Amino acid sequence: MNARLETIAADELRYDWTAEAISALFDLPFMELMYQAQQVHRQHFDPNKVQVSSLLSIKTGKCPEDCAYCPQSVRHDAELTVDPLMPLDDVLLAAKKAKSQGSSRFCMGAAWRSPKDKDLDAVTDMIKGVNALGMETCMTLGMLSQKQTQRLKEAGLDYYNHNLDTSPDFYGEIITTRTYQDRLDTLAHVRDAGINVCCGGIIGMGESRSDRVGLLQQLANQPQHPESVPINMLVRVEGTPLASAAELDQLEFVRTLAVARIMMPRSYVRLSAGRESMSDETQALCFLAGANSVFYGEKLLTTPNPSMDHDMLLFEKLGMQVMQ
Repeated sequence: MNARLETIAADELRYDWTAEAISALFDLPFMELMYQAQQVHRQHFDPNKVQVSSLLSIKTGKCPEDCAYCPQSVRHDAELTVDPLMPLDDVLLAAKKAKSQGSSRFCMGAAWRSPKDKDLDAVTDMIKGVNALGMETCMTLGMLSQKQTQRLKEAGLDYYNHNLDTSPDFYGEIITTRTYQDRLDTLAHVRDAGINVCCGGIIGMGESRSDRVGLLQQLANQPQHPESVPINMLVRVEGTPLASAAELDQLEFVRTLAVARIMMPRSYVRLSAGRESMSDETQALCFLAGANSVFYGEKLLTTPNPSMDHDMLLFEKLGMQVMQ
């Protein structure tokens, strides 16, 4: 199969990716894959600009799910400070600070399996308050009903994050407390409500390359490509089942980003968790592969992230500008 001829078919979006076609991309020589990803990226984006989001944990810990990577699970022994839902004023103060530091989107995450209807009263106030600051809003709250999703839309929510995490085949090795279909159902509710979808996965949890193929196939063959696709490198946290997971080769991570860029050419591909352990050179390769969004700030919910000063220095060295 000639992966170049199949994928550089210019502008049309594809929703019929086969595992064989995706595997052919992964198998390309590294330089050829990067070249193709750059071509696709430049058709749709300025390659020297990056979108910056900030992420705040608005309710931390005591999640009943058993996600093997997550220190917020009540089933794991990670050392974690448990915090109830933050007051509105504290959330808005954090949003104002993020905006002053260059973030254009403010993402808020709560460690729920799914929110109760009464929880959404406070959440919708947060959405309205952050929107009033002139920032885009994103929430990640777990599974949603159709009615709950509509409430978030009416409050003005711009994006909803709900990751697939991994392939359907490997999913049961990571999570047993909700099904893959549960995740797909929430994504359908979000899409039907007219909220932008933020959906990606985590790389380096012990999955095979075929699982990475399966994850990207699920993402790209949705009825619409997610507007934002976060690709996370596993952050190994003591006390979680994946604390001793083998470290993934970072060039394989870059390959995954490049394939995601080719398959979902108009999506923002976000270089997400795991940047704190990456060299500047690895991150530069990720941007070359088509990543054009990052999370900004010293913490991603509960795990570390590069300092803002370091990020700005890296952007300056690469000649990249933050999107306003």
